[in-house]
Amino acid sequence: MSDSSCSSCQDWSHFTTCEASKQMLAKATEDGVSTMFHRAQTSKPCPIGSKGLCCSVCGLGPCRVTDDKDAPQVGVCGATAATVAARNFARMIAAGTAAHSDHAREVVELFIATAKGEAPGYEIRDVRKLRSLATEFGIDVTGRDKSEIALELGEKVLGEFGKQHGELTLLSRAPAKRQERWRKLGIAPRGIDREIAETLHRTSVGVDQDFRNILFHASRTALADGWGGSMIATELQDILFGTPVPVRSQVNLGVLKADQVNVVVHGHDPAVPEAMVIASRDPELAELARSVGATGINISGICCTANEILMRHGIPIAGNYVQQELAIATGAVDTMVFDVQCCLESLPEMTKCYHTLLFTTADKAQITGVQHLAFEPGTAVETAKELLRSAIANFPNRGVVEIPDQVMDMVAGFSHETINYILGGRYRESYRPLNDN
Repeated sequence: MSDSSCSSCQDWSHFTTCEASKQMLAKATEDGVSTMFHRAQTSKPCPIGSKGLCCSVCGLGPCRVTDDKDAPQVGVCGATAATVAARNFARMIAAGTAAHSDHAREVVELFIATAKGEAPGYEIRDVRKLRSLATEFGIDVTGRDKSEIALELGEKVLGEFGKQHGELTLLSRAPAKRQERWRKLGIAPRGIDREIAETLHRTSVGVDQDFRNILFHASRTALADGWGGSMIATELQDILFGTPVPVRSQVNLGVLKADQVNVVVHGHDPAVPEAMVIASRDPELAELARSVGATGINISGICCTANEILMRHGIPIAGNYVQQELAIATGAVDTMVFDVQCCLESLPEMTKCYHTLLFTTADKAQITGVQHLAFEPGTAVETAKELLRSAIANFPNRGVVEIPDQVMDMVAGFSHETINYILGGRYRESYRPLNDN
C-alpha cells in the first residue's frame, strides 16, 4: 500500500470511459492503494528514450543521441540517431517474437506430451484440423490414428524453431506474390530462433550500422513471429483445446460473484486455464466451496489467457491488462493465477491491503513475494485442484467486497474455420461472400 495524493472523488474520465474501472479507482484511492493509473499521473517518460534514441547496447554508454538537424549528435561509437533508433526498434521486435514463440514452444511440448499420453486431462480435440495441418507439413495421414499423427506433427513443428536454412513451412500460406516479394527483399524467415538471435547479434556494437539493413532484418524477425510462433500456437491450441465456435458470455468486473469463490486466471498460456476449468467441474471441490459458505466456484479471466477459455468454454472475462489491479481492489478475488506475460509486479504490494492469494505457475515467470506452484503436463489438473482448494480456503478471509455492477453481454469464438462455415457450409466454405460484400 502507498499513500496517494488523489482524493477518492477524483474524476478519472481522462484515463478511462469504463464506469466499473472508475468505481474501482475511487475505491483503491480511498484504500490508499497505488495502481498503474495513479502511477501514470506522476511518471514522466524520458524525452530521449521515448524517441528510441537512448542506446545501452554496449559498455561505452549509455549514450543519449539527439536527432536535432542543427546540432546532430552521435554515440561514443559514432552511432547516429537513425542507427540507434533502428537497433532499439529491432530489439523490441526480437523480444516480442521471443515471447510469442516461447509461448508456442510450450504449446508444442504439451502437444507432444498429449500425443504420447503423458498429459492426463488434455486430449486431441480437433482431429479434422490435425489432419489438415499435418498434410501441410508433408505428413502422410492415411490410416493412422490421431496420436501417431500428432506425435510426428509435433516433432516437425518443433523443428521450425531451430531451422537454419530454407523457409518456415507455414509461410506457404501467404499469397504467392507476397511470398515472392519477401524472397526478393531477403526477408523470408528461416528458423524462428535463428532470426531472434541474429537480431541481437546485428544490433550489438560494431555490427550492423545501416539502419535500412537493420530494419529489413527486423521485418524478417517479425515475419518469423507472425508466420511462425504465433501461427503455430494458434493452430496447435485449436487442435488441443478445440477450434472456437460462437459462444455467449460476459465481460467486465461485474462478472465477479460476491457469493462464490472467485478465481481469476491471468496471462497468455491456455494450458493453465484449461486445467483450471477442468478442475473446477470436480463435484468434490463444489461441495468444499459450499462448506465454507460459498455457492460455487467462479472462474474468470484477465488478458489473453482469458480470451482462450472465453472462446472455448464461454468463461467470462473480468477485465483487460489495465484492469488486473482493479479486479483485486474489489476485495472479491480469492486467488489470481499467473502463467506468462502481462502480469504486473505491483500486485503483491496490493495484496497487503486485500486478501487475494497470488500464484505463479511458470518457472520463467516468477514474481518476488508470490507463491510459486509449477505446472507440469503430467500433473496439471491435480495442480489446478490444489490452487482451487487454496482459493476455497481463502474465501472466509474476505474483508469489504465491492463489485461494480457493470457487465456487458458478448458473443465470441469467431475462428477462421467458423467464419468459413457460416459463409458457405462445410462443402462450400469460402470468404468469397464476405469479400464480395
